[in-house]
Amino acid sequence: MNVAVALLTTALVIVVALMAAAGAGKLARMDGATYPAALTRAAVTFAGVITLAATVAAAFATLLT
Repeated sequence: MNVAVALLTTALVIVVALMAAAGAGKLARMDGATYPAALTRAAVTFAGVITLAATVAAAFATLLT
């Protein structure tokens, strides 16, 4: 059961990160950024969401132990 919850949570975080990255890339293109700049903004957003999720998970793990 715990493995299933962990896998579903991981999948949800990745989907949210991809959606945020796509939104950031789209907004960058609408703002007139070049494709490499938009891709860079999308990659930074993706990495930020993944990092935020890892930080929150570590904080919860610390609180629960």
